[in-house]
Amino acid sequence: MRDSSDKTPIWKAIANALRSDLAEGRYVPGDKLPTEAALADRFGVNRHTVRHGISVLVEEGLVRTRRGAGVFVAATPTDYPIGNRVRFHENLIAAGRRPEKRMLALDERAATIGEAQALQIEAGDPVCAYHGLSLADGQPIAVFESLFPILRLQGITAALTETSSVTRALSIAGIDDYTRASTRLTAVRATATHALLLNVGEGDPLLRSSSVNTCAIGKPVEYGRTWFAGDRVTLTLEDQKVIEKPLPERAGANRAA
Repeated sequence: MRDSSDKTPIWKAIANALRSDLAEGRYVPGDKLPTEAALADRFGVNRHTVRHGISVLVEEGLVRTRRGAGVFVAATPTDYPIGNRVRFHENLIAAGRRPEKRMLALDERAATIGEAQALQIEAGDPVCAYHGLSLADGQPIAVFESLFPILRLQGITAALTETSSVTRALSIAGIDDYTRASTRLTAVRATATHALLLNVGEGDPLLRSSSVNTCAIGKPVEYGRTWFAGDRVTLTLEDQKVIEKPLPERAGANRAA
């Protein structure tokens, strides 16, 4: 009788084949792998065996699964320092990434009570709201909303129609320099909108940063909220006292089965 004890298990052979695909550049970070059904056809096995092989790559950090979306090639997280001087373009260039910002919406509205407190203005005062998407090497890493006090920054809305750079827009509005006064980090779940924009699953973990930037005389010039894709960014803290809040549980997570 033929001894098959030294044969490579099929699931391990599948993991090896997919690992070779990644090493050869057939799939790049952010790419979606073929479906379990397609891989089952390719290797002539059932989907359970394919799933076993993929689980090995997940444990190795080579791929990530997104509920309801599939399996994606993992990207090396982008280091993003949060300190007294936070500049999106400078941070990504320093990390060896290609920075890009896409404007999603730009409008003027009345500040809420919480926004007014952060910006040290009166509730109902006009603010410019800049909504956008931050990308690194073409991959979405964060959704953001930046609010600017219009009465303090004449021409800020017009400036943001000319440039996607907050630093450049503030300079046009008369603010040559600004620094980070405070940062609050909160673990949250991705909403349907965030999931669509960031290419993650609804309910996936995100890290929300709420921050205030001030000008040279200490007046707030920007109140920002940013939702970072948790698997694509590593936030590093530099000379900042940061308040962290835990991730909320999914609805029904504690219910008895």
